[in-house]
Amino acid sequence: MTADPSDETAACATAETADETADLTGRLRAVRGFVFDMDGTLVLGDRRNHGLTPLPGALEVTADLTARGLPWVTFTNGTTRTPEAYAEALRHIGFDLPDDAMLTPATSAVDHFLAMGHRSALVLGGDGLKEPLRQAGIEIVEPKGKPEADAVLVGWYREFTMDDLEAACHAVFGGATLYSSSQSVFFASADGRALGTSRAICAMISSVTGVTEQVVGKPSLTGLRCAARRLGVAPQHLAVVGDDPELEMAMARSAGALGIAVTTGIHAANHFATLPTEQRPHLTVEGVGGLTTLLPALNSHPIENGPVPT
Repeated sequence: MTADPSDETAACATAETADETADLTGRLRAVRGFVFDMDGTLVLGDRRNHGLTPLPGALEVTADLTARGLPWVTFTNGTTRTPEAYAEALRHIGFDLPDDAMLTPATSAVDHFLAMGHRSALVLGGDGLKEPLRQAGIEIVEPKGKPEADAVLVGWYREFTMDDLEAACHAVFGGATLYSSSQSVFFASADGRALGTSRAICAMISSVTGVTEQVVGKPSLTGLRCAARRLGVAPQHLAVVGDDPELEMAMARSAGALGIAVTTGIHAANHFATLPTEQRPHLTVEGVGGLTTLLPALNSHPIENGPVPT
């Protein structure tokens, strides 16, 4: 059944029995932090991720969470800006968040690269992807000739050329690990669905080298664990809010977090009901403003958090 919009479980719950609805209520009460997608969830912008405008209810919901003492971060798979620049852009349109509450694939890539001992990376992307790596002491290798690098990292890169492809392939042939910021085909924009670049570029590199990319952005556990560390909250006590079942909902399901879908991005509400379990949201709201009906269900008392990823 679908839960009554007026109850504390959700505007629309992906639950079929009373027991499942009660379980969702319990899950909400256990939430200690939120991970929000950006495009199609909190804001919409153009195809180059500029001209950001808050979606209805986004400013109010995030302010309410802050007032309740519930931490939240925003995680976008976009790499056109540095995390600090994204945070500034969101503050400019009314969101109250510090720089360290804004995450991109560059953020999780830095965490992962340092853990793996990667000290150099050939980056197919702009300064939004390169600068966080530089700040972490990771050498940026230019895509020229037959370069050597520990990693090849692909992000938003519409300037991609055959020379870039050749250099990246030679780096992978030489032992570099191939990483993608996002394997999503589309992202939400004010003009409708916009085509990403990471997946297309990685497909070419993989086709030539036979090497499969590893994702450092959403929906990877690498990304979610990075967010969990920033929040100081165990993954099972996180709520992940987004518009893409292949990204936010898949990430939530794989980590044992609560997945909350919004229908203001790339999919309408009826799409979510047809999805396989591993991509299906636990709850669906028409827009992020619909979370206001859920906030009273959140536990205002400390609970056992569980281990936070290190």
